[in-house]
Amino acid sequence: MKADRLLSILLLLQTRGRVPARELADRLEVSVRTVYRDVEALSASGVPVYAERGRHGGIELLAGFRTDVTGLTADESRALFILAAQGAHAALGLDAALGSALRKVMAALPAPYRPAAEVTSRRILVDATRWKGGPQPAVDLDVLQDAVFADRRLRLRYRHSGAKDPSTYTVDPYGLVSKAGVWYLVADRRARPRLFRADRVRSATLLPDPVERRPGVELAHAWEELRRQVEERPGGVDVTVRVRRSRLDMFVRLNASSLARLPEDEGEKEWVTVHLSYAVVREARQLLQFADAVEVVSPPEVRAEVIAAAASVTELYQRVGRPAE
Repeated sequence: MKADRLLSILLLLQTRGRVPARELADRLEVSVRTVYRDVEALSASGVPVYAERGRHGGIELLAGFRTDVTGLTADESRALFILAAQGAHAALGLDAALGSALRKVMAALPAPYRPAAEVTSRRILVDATRWKGGPQPAVDLDVLQDAVFADRRLRLRYRHSGAKDPSTYTVDPYGLVSKAGVWYLVADRRARPRLFRADRVRSATLLPDPVERRPGVELAHAWEELRRQVEERPGGVDVTVRVRRSRLDMFVRLNASSLARLPEDEGEKEWVTVHLSYAVVREARQLLQFADAVEVVSPPEVRAEVIAAAASVTELYQRVGRPAE
């Protein structure tokens, strides 16, 4: 709608200052000619906006002009208040700032939308943590945040999974990402993207040197590249199992990270086929927690591994229960 587009232009100019017409057109997915017509419409309605042509030109508001957010729709106001439920603000030390910002937004909302926005914050809850994820280690994001916002290099002492001692890296940070309740630092090391779990950072030192990022690469691009590498990493072992339907939901929840694809629905049959992918055969031992509710179909080496693990557990219990001589 044209009204929404006009408001978007107004807010972009208020936030960014002078913006090239081509950039506005790309953001709004319209032609440059449409952008200039919208600018004329804003000017005709009393908004002090003007355009300068040329290499360094652009569209700009008169200095000192501000507007409020009374153009927000009901759905837009609800979306803003759902932000308060996402939990990332506490880790970043921004809970108080978020509350203050939402109070200001509430005051500026059209009166008919205020009740709906307030109810949204009480009716929608987003919990990003996984079921039975266990207690999470404390994470200190202060120095990482400082580096991200100041565009400075970082020196990290970082302990990799399974490593006894931490390694030292000098990195160029792009930003922080919270995924499923876990914080990650996205950074370049020697011009290659790397992912660092924040809870494995043993120490972080802000360096005086400015970051040296790859030209044209933003946080979203770097994260997408790293995310794709993780998700498309070939699994070491493809495993097919059958799971009792009565335990299927619990099995899927606890093995979500190992699912190769969604389970095949076989109607009302008692057993459902599930395909998994493990890095190594030994990881399949976790299937023992479902005892007689899971049957390994293939491959034979995984079946043998699970049987051997079950035999070891049985032998252990028999030895523990045997009376002392």
